[in-house]
Amino acid sequence: MPITEAFVASLPLGPAHAAAKAGQSLVPPEMGDHPLHQLVMTQLDDDQAQEIVSIPLEGKSSIADHMVIASGRSTRQVASMAQKLAEEIKKAGFGNARIEGLPAADWVLIDAGDVVVHLFRPEVRTFYNLERMWSFEGGEATASGRA
Repeated sequence: MPITEAFVASLPLGPAHAAAKAGQSLVPPEMGDHPLHQLVMTQLDDDQAQEIVSIPLEGKSSIADHMVIASGRSTRQVASMAQKLAEEIKKAGFGNARIEGLPAADWVLIDAGDVVVHLFRPEVRTFYNLERMWSFEGGEATASGRA
């Protein structure tokens, strides 16, 4: 099933999606052009992920166009967010996302092709500090969601 603007517009209105419709986008326009990225950001916001950060990788890395990093409050929430996100990606027609780290759920990686998502427990996220590792001179990561 191909993704169309009509499909994206039909997604449930989470806080990020509602803000975008009201003209108060939490994501810069160049990052909102990719339907898979928008689906990931909306789903994480709906699942109450904390400290959502999106790092644009297009033109900087061949692994993906976007890297999204977010935290859950517990291993249970991290695992639940990862499973639900993978299901929503598949339902939307983007294929099967590969998931690594689900049994322990301290750090779960979801590889959806053009978008790679890292979900952490807060302590593990602080230890690895991927935002700093992937920040590029002159490039800014975009934060949204709950603090």
